[in-house]
Amino acid sequence: MSTSRYVLDTLTVAPVDRSVTRLLYISTARYSAEWNSVLHTHPCAEVFFITEGTGHLRTKEQTVPIGTNDVIIVNSNIEHTEVSSETRPLEYIVMGVDGLEAISSDEAGAGYSVIHFQSDREQILFYLRSLLTEIENKHPGYDTVCQDLLEVILLLLMRHSQFTVTFVPAARKSSKECAIARRYIENHFKESLTLDDLAAVAHVSKYYLVHSFSREYGTSPINYLLSCRIQESLYLLSETRLSLSQISGMLGFSSPSYFSQSFRRIQGMSPMEYRKKCKAEDA
Repeated sequence: MSTSRYVLDTLTVAPVDRSVTRLLYISTARYSAEWNSVLHTHPCAEVFFITEGTGHLRTKEQTVPIGTNDVIIVNSNIEHTEVSSETRPLEYIVMGVDGLEAISSDEAGAGYSVIHFQSDREQILFYLRSLLTEIENKHPGYDTVCQDLLEVILLLLMRHSQFTVTFVPAARKSSKECAIARRYIENHFKESLTLDDLAAVAHVSKYYLVHSFSREYGTSPINYLLSCRIQESLYLLSETRLSLSQISGMLGFSSPSYFSQSFRRIQGMSPMEYRKKCKAEDA
């Protein structure tokens, strides 16, 4: 009788921080005539495994070729899209992973990593297909199994490639989403914006956006939108002869009365009182 005994050594690859990283979704896709290759972003990282075909990953700044057995990691809030070839249509499995940020020496600062996976294709596919099966069947404890499988997949990717990952705490992630909404408000406050519009831009639910934005900036997204409009109205009231109706229309208010009501609440006086005050100071 013979036995073999092995002692676990310290991992050479940093383990995945499961307190931060979480699988949000997994899906499959295949190119068709309805494929919509438009630049877009996600509030989480996306991990693609190309099972068949060729094409390109396109970002705002770059276009790189991708094909069978490639793994692509696109960090959160990075504009990207996948463009398939017509002759060899792309097919892939994609995971949405919260709290993950990949750093590659080849594409430093680009916000994505492309791993040309040469070995263990079947091993990676086995775990990805197991994930799909677990999520489809939803047997008791499937969420724990999915999280474990995610950790195995990420460790295998790190083991077979020259890239590292960092794990982004929820507070930092929230800041990114809030910053996106805030920048959009500052650039589009003259338009007719709703909370639904802002949530769509940040790729989060409107309830999540209100909570995170208020925690981050001490005011709600809609109140911040109003403050941007009122700040612009101060200039228009003091430096132009535009009527209240014209100003309210230019700044995206639904009516002059709503503009006046909002102005009084923020400035403590009516728009006309503010205009008279400015004229008196200039006299």
